[in-house]
Amino acid sequence: MVAHAQNNPVVAPHESVAGHSQGEWSRLWWQWAASFEAKDSPVADRTGALCAGGQRGPVWFLAGTFGTQRTVRTCTVPQGKHLFFPLINYAVMPTPNEYTSCAAVRDTAAKMTDKPAALVLDINGQRIAGLQAHRQAPTKCFDMGARTGGRVRMAPSAANGYYVMLKPLPRGKHVLNFGGALPGMLQAVTYTLQVE
Repeated sequence: MVAHAQNNPVVAPHESVAGHSQGEWSRLWWQWAASFEAKDSPVADRTGALCAGGQRGPVWFLAGTFGTQRTVRTCTVPQGKHLFFPLINYAVMPTPNEYTSCAAVRDTAAKMTDKPAALVLDINGQRIAGLQAHRQAPTKCFDMGARTGGRVRMAPSAANGYYVMLKPLPRGKHVLNFGGALPGMLQAVTYTLQVE
């Protein structure tokens, strides 16, 4: 049986959570997503088996996907955690031995996410409107490899996209469908979450 979320489970895009703006949570999401070897990556995971990897603090990250194939995952989430995830997003980082400026990577990330053809979120069958307002970007360039323990440095990196922060969901089963479409890029994800 699917639990019922509160009437409006979505945190307004301008609201901070645990001392960080949602733009900063988008930076932290990317650093989390980039911290894994491919075999351990929640982003590459097709089932949700790796969803607990690298989670820490008051916000639990849900992964997007590589590629455009619909991904269906099942994940157990501790009660009391905010959930943060991308509807669709894009990051730009330097390649090895390449010099690039912060302004250049920020400009490219912004241009790549300028015109979404679609943004979708439904929570337990309830469609959420107004998703265009959830565009987020870190205020400064950053090191994408910050959580790799010094293995990799990827700076300056920049990101841009459409992210949603959910208030902690009540105990029980919840189904999230989310995704988006940018020119040349699609994402479609379903999570069945067991909050306990």
